Amino acid sequence: MLSRRYTLRAMSAALVGLGAASCAVNPLPELIPQGLGIALTPQPLTDPAVFNFALNLEYLEAEYYLRGVTGLGLADADIGPVPKAVTGGRRVAFQTPAIEEFMAEIAADERAHVQFLRRAIASTPLVQSSRPAIDLEASFRAAGEAAGLGPNFDPFADEDSFLLGAFIFEDVGVTAYNGAVKLIAQPVLLEAAAGILAVEAYHAGLIRAQLYSKGEDLIAKADKISAARDMLDGPVPTEEAPSASGGVIIAPCDQNGQAFKRTPQQVMNIAFLEPRANMDRGGFFPEGINGVVRHT
Repeated sequence: MLSRRYTLRAMSAALVGLGAASCAVNPLPELIPQGLGIALTPQPLTDPAVFNFALNLEYLEAEYYLRGVTGLGLADADIGPVPKAVTGGRRVAFQTPAIEEFMAEIAADERAHVQFLRRAIASTPLVQSSRPAIDLEASFRAAGEAAGLGPNFDPFADEDSFLLGAFIFEDVGVTAYNGAVKLIAQPVLLEAAAGILAVEAYHAGLIRAQLYSKGEDLIAKADKISAARDMLDGPVPTEEAPSASGGVIIAPCDQNGQAFKRTPQQVMNIAFLEPRANMDRGGFFPEGINGVVRHT
């Protein structure tokens, strides 16, 4: 298992075209008030800034699931005053009614997360809550190639591909919220974040279970995706793939049974499909993300 993981990491680096690029993660984010473009001295993030960072990820998830289930994305009322475009995404021809129902429920949850986070930061100055530019085509092709799934991975092609596409970022959402908990000061917002984290964990566990139920081919592909994510965000923590010698892994966690954490920089490394530091765009967000935390 270890030799395969190291092989996949090396292959992923070559396919992404990054060679021996450094995977170092800047421990402090660069804070840039939305619209000003002026770098400030790093300082603790405010609660609205943390929620605004999460909103970018929720936009991505909502657009992915809504387009896969309905063929349409978020409504105009949910994407802000100056939204950017979404490239790609179409309705999936699901073959399993239960899976289609699961995906529809997840789509509704992600839309609700977008709506809640927008309300939570609506009155905060210098916070841009509009949808960033999102790429659901080239990004997935690159992610699929990096994970060894071939050069033309399309998550909207069929039910199995849609599950694999969901797996690419579902665990990332869980670890992102878990990593953000210590940054939230207001109890009411901390409670809200914990509630969203719980729902995201349900989603991630469901996706893992469905992939496992599909058989060895999808399990192997999901394992490759897990290894590629490890390559993008650094070696610690090493994420557990959906399968292991002991059987299925539904909840990737540490020795204390607690979910792994990712920093904002690690999350952006994955979302940008870019392991290098100081990158501000790429992958699923070709023009970058909105908010005060923008660089890997």
